[in-house]
Amino acid sequence: MSLTDHPDARAFILHWGEMGTQWGVNRSVAQIHALLYLSADPLTAEDICDALGLARSNVSNGLKELQGYSIVRRVHVEGDRRDHFVAESDLWEMLMRIVAERKKREIDPTIALLGELAEKLKNDPRAPAHLRERVTRMHEFISTLTNWYEQVRGLPKSTLVTLMKLGSRVARFIPGGGKTEE
Repeated sequence: MSLTDHPDARAFILHWGEMGTQWGVNRSVAQIHALLYLSADPLTAEDICDALGLARSNVSNGLKELQGYSIVRRVHVEGDRRDHFVAESDLWEMLMRIVAERKKREIDPTIALLGELAEKLKNDPRAPAHLRERVTRMHEFISTLTNWYEQVRGLPKSTLVTLMKLGSRVARFIPGGGKTEE
């Protein structure tokens, strides 16, 4: 029996594909990732094509994209000359890799552009004050988030888990942190 013959595995793969589209990831790419994540054994591209009913070119492109995120890697199976693929199964590692890649692709170019614009606007007497202020504030805000991310991503996984489990209770360690803003 194939993994995709199980209704719950199929439901997971289909949902992961739909969820991927909400995050800007191609449905097929997300489904390939879901199949590899659920698979106990490495799969060949042909295995993936057969299991998901996708064209070989879709699978090939999807595997390249997933490898670009470092959440799928190529492995070799002894006695088989074909390439096999496995997904990262450590959820924390997978999350950190996805976030790092998205930051590199999306956030870093935005910060660079906002920095350039803020610098230009600072020296442009013709620029409306509200434009200067809003672009500068956006640059500072995203830069602050990025600095926070860089600090947090260096924490050990056990610390990150504890931090997440604390949730809003972490505020009690910050002076005035228990108060709500009006």
